[in-house]
Amino acid sequence: MDSLITAAAHALAGGDPLGALNFVALRNDAPALALRGIAMAQLGDLTRAKTLLKSAARAFGAKEAMARARCAVAEAEIALISRNLTWPTKALERARITLEEHGDRANVAYARYLKARRLLLVGRLREAEEALVGLESISLAPALHTGCELVSAGIAIRRIRAKAARAALARADEAARMAAIPALMAEVEAVALVLDTPAARLITKGEARPLLLDEVEPLLASDALVVDACRFAVRCAGKVVPLETRPVLFALARALAEAWPADVSRETLLLRAFRARYADESHRARLRVEIGRLRKALRGMADVKATAAGFRLALNRTGEVVVLAPPVEEEHASVLALLADGESWSSTALALALGVSQRTVQRALETLVEEGKVQAVGQARARRWMTPPVPGFPTTLLLPAPISIG
Repeated sequence: MDSLITAAAHALAGGDPLGALNFVALRNDAPALALRGIAMAQLGDLTRAKTLLKSAARAFGAKEAMARARCAVAEAEIALISRNLTWPTKALERARITLEEHGDRANVAYARYLKARRLLLVGRLREAEEALVGLESISLAPALHTGCELVSAGIAIRRIRAKAARAALARADEAARMAAIPALMAEVEAVALVLDTPAARLITKGEARPLLLDEVEPLLASDALVVDACRFAVRCAGKVVPLETRPVLFALARALAEAWPADVSRETLLLRAFRARYADESHRARLRVEIGRLRKALRGMADVKATAAGFRLALNRTGEVVVLAPPVEEEHASVLALLADGESWSSTALALALGVSQRTVQRALETLVEEGKVQAVGQARARRWMTPPVPGFPTTLLLPAPISIG
């Protein structure tokens, strides 16, 4: 490797893309093309970066497998940054295996880190954790160490483990300072702000107040009966009843929990569960059926008692009933939460991250465009969607997993 390539590589490792380009900007040999591609990616010109890396991979030739694998890892990172979540993950895995065979441990670790970041983004937390296993025992470069700790913090936040998240962020902050890359330190600060942002609202006895993630964790571990409107479930003393696929039962449970210990009129329950403003006998009959199903679902946690006006929740033990709601509740909140990261997303990537169909996402985006909350950039398959950050709105890290649209 000649001295200019070495100097450019050192500049890129130190977060100085302009310095790197000063060494290789006029060269078109394979190593220089690869370094120019990485430099352009650091400068934000992702389209140019992708073109340069493809040219570099072709220029390296079939016999230089390790260099081609490094280009594939760089392309994977660009795809991740540009929210191209359909980029073939098998290509990244093949590159990792090639790098492992050639003993390039640093780039093997980087490939695993990219895999973990993508899995975190699409909400596959267990697989993201598995991708990071063993990296803590390797001596990583400070910049990569920072990235791995940020992924660990993101996983902990999504799992509502505030202490683990703060510990990972402290390690990330230390590593970022060692790397001395301003953009990296800013990223750590941005994630740290998430922990000081309300992660939910606590609604009890008709009053609501914001909760930080540190307060949510002990609440879910308490003996209180929690109607969790973030994950559409009812929790009590370690037992969880998922109601994500039973929206009528969840609507009834939430209405009863918000009024607890008072009762809720039949008319209010019909409006909340069925949106029925004028109830007839068939609505009342259906309400009785659904209340019976709710009693069965909550058996062992609470009972649903009939009153003169309607129904009320009755606990099987001493304690309280609370509702854990998202900080901001509005239609298509999950789409807005993903777009709030400031990146431009395709509808395909949004559908993949949310675990819903592309048509569902397109309908949500059409509504949000009509409301002026989302802007489209580009045409046809190149169309991307963006939105300005909404104050007080939950970020992607605070989204529950699995994520539900709406």
